[in-house]
Formats: sequence, C-alpha cells, structure tokens
Amino acid sequence: MNITIRQLSYFRSLATHRNFGRAAEAVHVSQPALSVQIREMEDALGGQLVERRARDVALTPFGRLVLAQTDKVLAEVRALKDLARWNGGLAGELRLGIIPTIAPYLLPRALGAIRAEDIGLVVQVQEGKTARLLEDLQAGRLDAVVLALPLEKDKGLVIEPLFEDRFVLAGTAARITALDGREDSLRPDHIGPETLLLLEDGHCLTEQALEVCGGAQEHGQINMGASSLSTLSRLVAAGFGLTLLPELAVPREAEGLELRRFGGREPARQVALVRRESSIDDGWFRTLAQILAQSGQEITAEVRAAL
Repeated sequence: MNITIRQLSYFRSLATHRNFGRAAEAVHVSQPALSVQIREMEDALGGQLVERRARDVALTPFGRLVLAQTDKVLAEVRALKDLARWNGGLAGELRLGIIPTIAPYLLPRALGAIRAEDIGLVVQVQEGKTARLLEDLQAGRLDAVVLALPLEKDKGLVIEPLFEDRFVLAGTAARITALDGREDSLRPDHIGPETLLLLEDGHCLTEQALEVCGGAQEHGQINMGASSLSTLSRLVAAGFGLTLLPELAVPREAEGLELRRFGGREPARQVALVRRESSIDDGWFRTLAQILAQSGQEITAEVRAAL
C-alpha cells in the first residue's frame, strides 16, 4: 500500500468542500487530476471513501475513519515543516494574522522591531476577522494570530496575553459637554443607544463595545455601519454620535474629535497572541510575543500620558 501526502491533502479538501470541482480548485489542480488521485487512494486502501452523487459527495463510514487518520497525519506533516522553518527561533518566514481593529495601529511599530530582531525574516501579514483567522491558523495557513480576548475554549490553542487596550469615549465637544457632571463617574452605560456608533456587525470590537455599554445588537437605535475605526472616528468627529475607541486607535490629531476617559475601572480589551498547540515552539513564539507586547504597551502608555 502506497498512500501519498498529496492524496491525503486532496481527500481532506474533498471532505471539506463535498464537491470535486470546489475541492480541486482549493488545492489548485484540475478536477480530473483530483478524481484520479482519490480513486487511486481508494484502490490502495481497498474501500470506497466517498459516495459520488449528482451534485456533491458524502463520506462513507470507512471514509470518516480514514479522514480522522488523515487529519492526524497532515497535522504531523505541518509540525515537521514548522520544525524545519523555525529551526533557530524567529527566522525564515512568519505568517501572521491580525484583526483589522489592531493591525494598522500596532503593525507599523511592531514590524520595525521584528525586522530589527532578524533582518532576514520574511513577514506575511493577513488581516481578517477573528473567526476566519482562527480557521486559517488551525489549517496551518498561519503561524500565529493577534486578536482580542476572550476566545471560545479550545484545547488546541496556546494563548499568550500581550497588553491591555482601554476604551475611551469619543465625540464632538458638544456631545461630550452634554455628559458634563459625570467627570469622575462617567460609565459606558451612560451613553444612550440613540447616540452610539459602532463598526459593522462581525467585528469582535463591536461585540465588546455593546457588552461594555450594556446594549444588544438587535437594538434598533444603535448604528453599526462603519467599516473601519478610521471611518468611525471621522463620523463621530462630524457630529453623528459617540463611540468607544480603543487606545491603540486614538488619533494623534483629529479635528473636531474630543476624547474622555471613563471614571472608576476603565473598560478594556485584552490583546493576545495565539498559536496552535501542535506547532513547534523553540523560542520564536515567545520572542514574537515579547516584541508585540512591548510595542502595544508603548503605544497605550503614550496615549495615557496624553489624555
């Protein structure tokens, strides 16, 4: 019996997409080529892996057993590749995922520090929402991701907290003045839903802000339409409402924008670095976490000193 890694990869793709055409496209081969490899794999194993139907395929009971072993083998192959790639620590190529509400503010400083650590390191950055980044991380398409906690519990992940990113209230002087009298006791739940502007649905920052303010996504008066924090800041500066901005995203200069800190314990998000538990770590993850943590702590400290 001779089963190849290529055949296992094709079978995994077919199991994921449940269609020969989509599976072939995902692994960048022609549909006939993928079909031939699956047939050869079935012949080698002596059993049918999938039921071929008019528009899709379904795994046979035997196919489900083979898929479980396939995932184990492919995970070990990824670990072997990681071992070779990370031999010697933070070196070679780093595939880093990062959410959009952190990327443009943390990366400029952090990438400079990473390059200073290893001038030969090739860094590939992928921006995306949390769910997509975690999917790519688990599939081995990313080495690590930077996102905001909390995460759903997953025993297959290693989570390293980096720094605390506190929220500040942002709005025009007129809207901020309307909250006067609360300088020492201003709380997020003092913000009326009719004045609250947030990012479009799907951003974890939106969920965090709603939780902080005691709101809910189905509240009809909450405007969730901005596609980026930059757009959100401009809308707020133009007088369209109030919002919560993380310290990372506080602009150095923003005409018409006023900022106010909350009294008592300030609401915040925890930024973290995450990798697969199965990935090889001979020090690169710790080194990367230290660089990102220092960069984030420097930025937030500068904002706190200015506000």
